[in-house]
Amino acid sequence: MGICRHSPSYASIIVRLWCVFILMLCQMPVVLAQQHCSTHWPLWNDFRTYFVQDSGRVLDASTSQQHSSSEGQSYAMFFALVAGDREAFDRIWTWSVNNLSTGDPSQHLPAWLWGRANDDTWRILDKNSASDADLWFVYALLEAGRLWREPAYTRQAQALLALVTSKELVELPGFGPMLLPGMEHFVKPEDSAWHINPSYLPIPVLRRLHNALPAGPWDGVADNTAALIEAVSPRGFAPDWATYQVQGPSALFIADPVKGAMGSYDAIRTYLWAGMTAPMDPLYARLLSALDGMVTATRDQGNGVPPESVDTITGATEGRGPFGFSAALIPYFKAKGQSALLLQQQTRVAAMLRESVTAEKLQQGQPPYYDYVLSLFGLGWIENHFHFRLDGTLATPWEKGCLGTSN
Repeated sequence: MGICRHSPSYASIIVRLWCVFILMLCQMPVVLAQQHCSTHWPLWNDFRTYFVQDSGRVLDASTSQQHSSSEGQSYAMFFALVAGDREAFDRIWTWSVNNLSTGDPSQHLPAWLWGRANDDTWRILDKNSASDADLWFVYALLEAGRLWREPAYTRQAQALLALVTSKELVELPGFGPMLLPGMEHFVKPEDSAWHINPSYLPIPVLRRLHNALPAGPWDGVADNTAALIEAVSPRGFAPDWATYQVQGPSALFIADPVKGAMGSYDAIRTYLWAGMTAPMDPLYARLLSALDGMVTATRDQGNGVPPESVDTITGATEGRGPFGFSAALIPYFKAKGQSALLLQQQTRVAAMLRESVTAEKLQQGQPPYYDYVLSLFGLGWIENHFHFRLDGTLATPWEKGCLGTSN
């Protein structure tokens, strides 16, 4: 810098040009690396087109409320991260902070439902939290902080994780730490009961939270998740909901008194998370063994179509699941070594995704939101757009080529 300030006029120009040239050479690796910080993922591009508004709001137009959910926002952030789409990631997170957390997610857990109210105003419709979305928000921010080397994301993740830990975790008597589905209405002291949703607990996400907070409860929650699924899946099927109840000197999991023993639109994710868990994880084999029923049930349906619902106590099945169910089962059938069923699901999902965006279908309205979400998870995983390492960290094709990554 001294030579650039004090050289004679002509020499100063030459030296300054040389300085600029050297600076450009130093910055070239940054520019080249940033060009490799994304990946070509057509399904994400479609989801962004049909569901993500310019504001960052993820719209599910299937209801009169034209609602957005914390689940949808958090999933979209994860998909944007997988795609390396930082601009979309930031828009989605900013909208979520401003509209679901009243501007401060370190003090307010995201409200789970936002949309058009009966008075035609657009606002929070239910301020209760949804803990699965909260975990995915934390996960996406932690991994964005690591992959893009952005400390602000990491700080936001840690602040939100502290709030989740204080407001959504509970110690079940005789069982241990467990995640409640939200901060309100899921504990019934008068019945000595706690309502639990098994699909809210992806093992890779819990491993990543432990990685971020080693002294915290998250490895214990992971172990208890496997024990929970084993306890509530007597015939190899996960229920949508379950209840932990203390009865005198004993405590046990029972069928949820409100939701019953059915496994359907929530539970389908339990198979998805199990299939995407790192094979070296000590809980991997336990989960797949506990969730053995969907192999036979899908095979018995004919044409490889999974059932829409299952009675988890009797094993009776009903209906044909939408194509998102097939997408969710892709990692599961891969993990179970069911190559024929795997191919049937992939073929069905690909065909129905194409059909959902034909001109005729789009004239009828938005493509099916939940089917698209499950397809992004299932197809994104089998097509190697991402996978989860043993410690829960995210592996993507663009990671090594991007300056802001770690191996």
